[in-house]
Amino acid sequence: MSNAALRLGLVGCGRLAEIGYAPPARATPGVEIVAVADPDRSRRGIVAGKLGASGHARVGELLAATSLDGLVVCTPAEQHEEVATLAAQAGLTALVEKPPAPDAAGGLRIAALRPAPWIAFNRRFDQGLELIGRVPPGGDLTLNMVLHYRRDSWRPVARGDDALLDLAPHLIDLALFLTGSLPLAVRAHAARDRAGLVLATTRAEVQIQCATDRPHHELVEIRSAGGRLAGRAASAGRLRGVLARVSPGAHPLVRSLALQLEAYARALRGADPGPLASAAEGAAVMRVLDAARRSDAVGGDTVAVEGVSVTS
Repeated sequence: MSNAALRLGLVGCGRLAEIGYAPPARATPGVEIVAVADPDRSRRGIVAGKLGASGHARVGELLAATSLDGLVVCTPAEQHEEVATLAAQAGLTALVEKPPAPDAAGGLRIAALRPAPWIAFNRRFDQGLELIGRVPPGGDLTLNMVLHYRRDSWRPVARGDDALLDLAPHLIDLALFLTGSLPLAVRAHAARDRAGLVLATTRAEVQIQCATDRPHHELVEIRSAGGRLAGRAASAGRLRGVLARVSPGAHPLVRSLALQLEAYARALRGADPGPLASAAEGAAVMRVLDAARRSDAVGGDTVAVEGVSVTS
């Protein structure tokens, strides 16, 4: 692949595309989103206008009309597999927004695509980068993780997923990434707007709280054996680095999405993608989520995460 700017397509023109992807795409060197697709004419017009890109009603039209190096998939989760499959059939390595699919079966099918997509777990490029160097190299760990926001304040285009599918994948993935461990079992209670999980991995016990009806709050605490605090990251409007290049008034999530987009560009060029999540890692997260739903269905009892192989 040449050193010319990578030509990307974007499918799904909701608020994440408008607020999260458009600003860093304009500011990231070597990357250009040249075409977008969404059946909603108004939404694709808004995002295409921000990017100076062409607009298309359907993915097939976008792929037929435009020469691309990659495709960013920002549709609702139930459409991810269809769009990622079309990208793979066109020979494109997609970047699929989290969650990769509504369930583990869909996540596994996405992971089986060739070329295999990458999964956009952007917290790896926020709390993940901040804390990874503070994780003790050995020993058991406990993690306390919180992710709250008011969905209505986001002004979503669609109604959105429940808290378990909307927010828990971020924290499950971040826990597995930080601890370098495999998921074993989970117990969970979930409602439409709130979810609580306790995840056991091969190295850690992880407590997770999610809510889509509470003020924005993010917290990750890592403690080593004996309860000693090893690392802590709390929510804060840190407008620095890449975000400062974009706009002083940009949404706080733009910084992590900009770093993630840079990592995706490196992957497309065959370079080290850093902490960018693989489709196999995305499928592992969805295995945990499936187990959490089974746990909630039986009153919060502990349920094993299926498909995990642990060797001694």
